[in-house]
Amino acid sequence: MHTNRIYRPPRSPLADTAQFLILIAVLSWLLFQSAGNLNYNWQWYRVSDFLLSRTEEGFRMGPLLLGLGVTIKISAVSLVCTLVIGLMTALFRLSNSPVASLLARIYLEIIRNTPLLIQIYLIYYVLGPVLGLERFPAAVLALSLFQGAYASEIIRSGILSVDRGQTEAARSLGLNKGLAYRLVILPQALRTILPPLTSQAISLIKDSALVSTIAIYDLVMNANALVAETFLTFEIWFLVALLYLMITISLSLFVAYLEKRVRYR
Repeated sequence: MHTNRIYRPPRSPLADTAQFLILIAVLSWLLFQSAGNLNYNWQWYRVSDFLLSRTEEGFRMGPLLLGLGVTIKISAVSLVCTLVIGLMTALFRLSNSPVASLLARIYLEIIRNTPLLIQIYLIYYVLGPVLGLERFPAAVLALSLFQGAYASEIIRSGILSVDRGQTEAARSLGLNKGLAYRLVILPQALRTILPPLTSQAISLIKDSALVSTIAIYDLVMNANALVAETFLTFEIWFLVALLYLMITISLSLFVAYLEKRVRYR
């Protein structure tokens, strides 16, 4: 018996971006109204130097752009490590080895049931002196372990969504388990896991703001220093929000492009 299915066109990232920008515009208007009631003196003309300033030697990046570079570097390295940890954990969960499955389960329960901020402190202040970790690798390790736990469940569900007959067909062609995963299973699972992994990557970028708690001069740390120095609270945090928005929107558009390429291959 056939059932009628309602056709739902795929959501465009541009539509989601437009809705988000409208929401930001409404919130900005409300904030401007509140600041007006507080007699706040807006000084937008001063914020350009925090991004890019011109000197006798040429243009020089301001503290916010320098902090943005650190944020992007931490997020990029952590994202690669997250995918590696997530894939390994997912394969451990799916393996026939009870030891590997138990280790993966213990890792997931510990990471998912403790706050990221506590994990950052423990890794930097407890494991850091033992392992000789500086601030940057400690921050990358904390973010990667935290996000890898959630990415592993996304990857595992994507692998399980692939029809079991695909695995049997690959094995019947003489492919070993590693080649079957690499050539048959994972490419098909990619179509399923790409959208939720994008959301996880965006979450990683936003969570990277917590590394400022261990004195890494990322975007948030530099913004805090500027607010304390200039008292331009609203202008600086609006600018920081805009910079984060530019990163996440760019990532969403790039992944949407990749998703179309994967879907129609």
